[in-house]
Amino acid sequence: MTLLFQIGFLEIKLVDIIDIGLVSVLLYQLYKLMRGSVAIKVFLGFLSLYLIFLVVKAAQMELLSSILGQFMGVGVIAVIILFQPEIRKFLLLIGRTTSVDRETLINNLLGRRDKGINKVDITQVIEAVKSLGGANIGALIVFSRNSPLKFYAESGDLIDAHISKRLLLAIFNKVSPLHDGAVILYRNKIVAARCILPITDQESIPAHYGLRHRAALGMSETSDSLVLVVSEETGQMSLAKNGKMMDNLSAQELRAAINNYLYEVEQSKPDAQDKVIPEPDQAAPESDKDQEIAQV
Repeated sequence: MTLLFQIGFLEIKLVDIIDIGLVSVLLYQLYKLMRGSVAIKVFLGFLSLYLIFLVVKAAQMELLSSILGQFMGVGVIAVIILFQPEIRKFLLLIGRTTSVDRETLINNLLGRRDKGINKVDITQVIEAVKSLGGANIGALIVFSRNSPLKFYAESGDLIDAHISKRLLLAIFNKVSPLHDGAVILYRNKIVAARCILPITDQESIPAHYGLRHRAALGMSETSDSLVLVVSEETGQMSLAKNGKMMDNLSAQELRAAINNYLYEVEQSKPDAQDKVIPEPDQAAPESDKDQEIAQV
């Protein structure tokens, strides 16, 4: 490789510049992943120790280099132990777009695109969350179009039942043993209830968001899912997708957003706080506020 320039005993080549650039990008991504957590301090300390080791080795300080080399020899194991939560989150982020079941994978390989497999009786869900919101009963519902989310489903109680308003109301009833947790919906079935979802690490979220909203954001960050939240304090309905929350949605807006997610309807994406405009062919809104939205 062509020599670009030399600094003392260091020879800088073109491949060295590329190598440094790629390592810089990797370190920046790792910093973004761990920013705001306690692990960032451990990471910076470990990085500083490694840089000292490289300088000492380049300066041919044999004794100090051998001592630091003992620490570097077990560096991979130390990183796995110290950063286990961050590594797991990183792998989840990588695998979120590839979490498809066997049938979906076969259909994609054969070029078949059957949107009917994502058919969900949305009316049953909408009617259920309207009743729950009116009674100020909290709810957390996960919609999935590519995977039954077995990892999260197995953290709760498997149900495997067709979606119905009465069943959803029974699950989220405050005296029900299944109400504390999330319900996962896939292919018009309630896969599981009382599921445990990951909590978001975002720092700049509104203070009024409770544990359900934080869990909805965390689930939307680590999977390709749409999460519906009913607030127990206000009865308002919200949706979380790709780490962003759409607050205070009406029933018509919920229906439009869920349809767009399940059937991948092409449209402009709303901002985090924007509402989804209902489709014109839907039922007329009940309130004056909904009538103004429908006329836009």
